[in-house]
Amino acid sequence: MNSPMKPISVLLVDDHTLFRSGIRSLLQRNSEFTVVGEASDGVEGIKRAKQLRPDVVLLDLNMPGMSGLETLQLLLQDCPNIAVILLTVSEEAEDLTAALQAGARGYLIKNIDADYLIRAIRRAAEGESVLAETMTTKLVAHLQGGAPKAEPPSDIDKLTPREKEILACLARGESNKIIARTLDVAESTVKIHVQNILKKLNLSSRVQAAVYAVGHGM
Repeated sequence: MNSPMKPISVLLVDDHTLFRSGIRSLLQRNSEFTVVGEASDGVEGIKRAKQLRPDVVLLDLNMPGMSGLETLQLLLQDCPNIAVILLTVSEEAEDLTAALQAGARGYLIKNIDADYLIRAIRRAAEGESVLAETMTTKLVAHLQGGAPKAEPPSDIDKLTPREKEILACLARGESNKIIARTLDVAESTVKIHVQNILKKLNLSSRVQAAVYAVGHGM
């Protein structure tokens, strides 16, 4: 978690100069953030990310040349600890699923309000996954409408009954606070369980865990 004394560093990767300027202006009005750099394409974005090592990268999905998805995959190969949020106009479930499977920390739509974006960047920097509210239903529908559900793989058997219970909560998009309240346990306990779930299932984020759970009928 970032110290209150250290601003959350953000890199903007988008081919629209005016959009980058708007996001920069928004973040610079808040002392909690600092925009450390900008890039207009994926190649430059990867280069800047490797140089600057920001806490969060806001990445457009549709850019000329290297796509946002390709940029995401290559960026995380070199900088796996950076939180990458796709900030896009695409509301296609296929794009969302591909981004999450590639390791994106979040997926937001460009028409979100400023306060939501601020909260999302903060949460991503703290290690949480963020997803546009309008995309949650589409994600579930896309997964449920795909291939027939298979029996959960043996990895599921590695989970304790409590971990399976929490995994089901993640599939519903519940936060740690809500899960803790529902199960009547401490929020810190939930965080430990989530970490164990990710480790046992070889996943990198709670969103990937939710995708995994829905895809396997939980």
